Amino acid sequence: MTDLELATHAALTAGKLLRQHFGSDAVVDEASHHDIKLALDKESQELITEILLGANPGDALYGEEGIAGNQASERQWIVDPIDGTVNFFYGIPHFCVSIALRVNGEIVVGVIHDPMVGETWTVEKGGPALLNGSPIQASKRDTFEQSILFVGCGKDEESLRTGIERFHKASLRARKMRMMGSAALGMAYIACGRLDAYIESRISLWDIAAGQLLVETAGGKVELTAVPGHPDAWSIVASNGRIPVEEIL
Repeated sequence: MTDLELATHAALTAGKLLRQHFGSDAVVDEASHHDIKLALDKESQELITEILLGANPGDALYGEEGIAGNQASERQWIVDPIDGTVNFFYGIPHFCVSIALRVNGEIVVGVIHDPMVGETWTVEKGGPALLNGSPIQASKRDTFEQSILFVGCGKDEESLRTGIERFHKASLRARKMRMMGSAALGMAYIACGRLDAYIESRISLWDIAAGQLLVETAGGKVELTAVPGHPDAWSIVASNGRIPVEEIL
């Protein structure tokens, strides 16, 4: 089984678990003003870890719910077991599993799986970006007046303020704005032309690792800026490569 096949298998297996539990009472492990952690987040990551490290026990795994494996390995799986946990908890069927493989610091495999819609985006460095096995590409829209933009607002006061300011500024120019609750799906939607850009001032690596390779392979552009004082947190500007996103930053 190739790395891409393995990642896809892990994402589909975890997605089946999430779909089985969707709509039932979920156990909350941790709750803050703007976020929720579920016991199912951990269960999903444990399942993914068992599959990935079971096949490659020498690999490292870095996920939202912790690390596993050999952290000195040049091969590191980057996992978000439920991207869109708050959506899941409230019964909103917009969430996904995101898995990427980073080798020597470079993302080489990405899988994003939406278990509710039954869509799976896959990409391997040097190969095409695919949605359910069919090639995809970012949109060719090049004006704000045609575009649909996704602005994330983060979880802390500063990122919330920045996101709301950007949302307001962009809404005066774009055709439509969206706040969707899943960064990984937002990037997958850019890769297949449904959205034209995604902006957020602070997002974690596991949310965007698979999506970065997917967007760039589909002809889009991703710019990441490290957030000082927050390891593996990034400011992100992802787009189809045509919309002049810098004008609304």
